[in-house]
Amino acid sequence: MNKKDVNDKKSKKSGKTDFLLGNVACAEGALYAGCGFFAAYPITPASDIGEHFVKRVMDREGFFIQTEDEIAAIGAVIGASWGGLKAMTATSGPGISLMLENIGLATATETPCVIVNVQRGGPSTGSPSLPLQADMLQARYGSQGDYELIACAPSSPQEMFDLTVWAFNAAEKYRTPVFVLSDALVGHMYEQVHFPEPGELPVINRKIPERYDKKVPMFLDEDVAPMSVFGRGLKSNVTGSTHFADGTRSVASIAAMDDEIRKLRGKLHRAIDEITLDETCRIEDADVVLYSYGSMFRAALAGMELARSEGLRVGCYRATTVWPFPEKRVRDLTAHCKAVIVCENNLGQMYYPVAAAVAENIRVLKGTPEILGGLPRPEDVVRWVKEALK
Repeated sequence: MNKKDVNDKKSKKSGKTDFLLGNVACAEGALYAGCGFFAAYPITPASDIGEHFVKRVMDREGFFIQTEDEIAAIGAVIGASWGGLKAMTATSGPGISLMLENIGLATATETPCVIVNVQRGGPSTGSPSLPLQADMLQARYGSQGDYELIACAPSSPQEMFDLTVWAFNAAEKYRTPVFVLSDALVGHMYEQVHFPEPGELPVINRKIPERYDKKVPMFLDEDVAPMSVFGRGLKSNVTGSTHFADGTRSVASIAAMDDEIRKLRGKLHRAIDEITLDETCRIEDADVVLYSYGSMFRAALAGMELARSEGLRVGCYRATTVWPFPEKRVRDLTAHCKAVIVCENNLGQMYYPVAAAVAENIRVLKGTPEILGGLPRPEDVVRWVKEALK
């Protein structure tokens, strides 16, 4: 069923199970991954993550800062990461809007960090309590520049735990910011969550250089360069401006700019098969494939089951990681079907990359709830399927 499932049953042989809020499971996942620094400004529906983290970090070594705003929070996270700590923040749409310039800085300086966005309705202040998958493109294109980053989308409290661990591992391995794109529905949902014992799930730590060698890249290495720790004696020239592989600033060289942009993006796209997590269900004989992610995956599954009970051949593709977009994989998996319905709790943000990926002879339709902020009923999904097959 899964290509690569972070909920690997092998990891659930031991440990404990609890009944938890999704946001609390996220904080537990961060602690499991070794997060030692959390900075945030309170915002609904994400505040539970910081509240739980600060309670749990009291009995272990770690730091929590409630900053004066979200700009300060992401700045503190970047600084803490360069201080050698695994660092994260959690916020919602308006907070991400304020963080975006520094998220670009973290991308340019190859700073590993985790940014949890428990999405809510917008624009502007919007609705603090209603779930919406409102920031899917904001996560990909929000900051300036032709950059790339990694984003995953949990659909359950269990995945709030599992994917937060995965996000820290990806951030450390590829030296890049990683988004966890939840929403108010998943963040405020209670379900059983299994906690593996320490060591059962892999925990990745960044490469740290042991000595300074100007000939060895500190940035822009195709294999991902080791990262110095501030205060430990090694030189590292860190700048958000265009720079060479040794960190030296260069804003007049066309070649340097070309090299930086291509390598920042290329290091993730070269590893896209390894980064991509997805899940398929009954897709092999499907005439219609439901593309979904996050909370909408739950609605798509229910709709698929009802459609199958009526004799309609429907399958599900669930994008566990949404960025970088696995264009070839989506095209290959949907090549045999007649139509793809992109199921989202928005007006069609991921519709466009999906439509660009699938073959030209396949219809691509939007599946949007009648009322944004809620999930479609299974009957609604069946109606979409019948419309797609006309």
